[in-house]
Amino acid sequence: MTFSRRATLAALLATAAFGTLPAHAQTGTLRVSAIPDEAPTELQRKFAPLGEYLKQQTGMNVQFTPVTDYAAVVEGLATNKIDLAWLGGFTYVQAKIRTNGGAKPIVQRAEDEVFTSKFIVPADSTAKTLADLKGKTFAFGAPSSTSGSLMPRFFLLKDGINPEKDFKTVAYSGAHDATVAFVAAGRAEAGVLNASVWDKLVEAKNPNAAKVRVLATTPPYFDYNWTVRPGLDPALTKKLTDAFLQLDPAKPEQKEIMQLQRASKFVPTQSSNYDGIEAAGKSAGLIK
Repeated sequence: MTFSRRATLAALLATAAFGTLPAHAQTGTLRVSAIPDEAPTELQRKFAPLGEYLKQQTGMNVQFTPVTDYAAVVEGLATNKIDLAWLGGFTYVQAKIRTNGGAKPIVQRAEDEVFTSKFIVPADSTAKTLADLKGKTFAFGAPSSTSGSLMPRFFLLKDGINPEKDFKTVAYSGAHDATVAFVAAGRAEAGVLNASVWDKLVEAKNPNAAKVRVLATTPPYFDYNWTVRPGLDPALTKKLTDAFLQLDPAKPEQKEIMQLQRASKFVPTQSSNYDGIEAAGKSAGLIK
């Protein structure tokens, strides 16, 4: 048997013994996704220069895979269809549980250590406090959103406001920018979204943002991170971690990346940072 045939046979036996190789090992492609917390076109725009940077840093092709809902990102990580994902804190907790601790958060923005959500009302609303929202229609973002649902709900409950009992109706817009559109159009008399998207809409002079105002801001909590799937090659995980940590808005070639990510810098993170979010999920009955 020639060396070539022996090598081929060995490869076939290895595949049979260990199953299909991970996507990046087969194709040299790093598959990346993100929770759909904004419009799909916006997510693609935000990722484009970051994807090119990760391609340069890893030497791999980088493919952004959009998904239709939060659960799809969790399932993608759990089934090795996604290698790297941008998750909210609660989505990370769900991924950790789904993968028995296999999914690992590697970095977060410095801003994610002190993240907040903004409660909004129409610009001409007479509401002055959260208590004034009782009896009104209210819009959260997506049900699995940390900053658009879980943590705002947690803080409302701490303030003695039960959304299902105290609001006239509760709706889910599906995304942060959609919540602003809901309130601006009168489809809800109040809503909540993450502070980062709110700031971006205001800076862009978004017409919907001009029709609403901030009523209150939550206390800070840990939120978004970049998470790798279970079993990702440790060497690749380190390359990805280092790539994020080396990003610097002072470097002209990296300024756009950081602006689109709304990050001053990336910092290391760990699973324990999200213990508070897991506790909030359990208290809300969203995690058993």
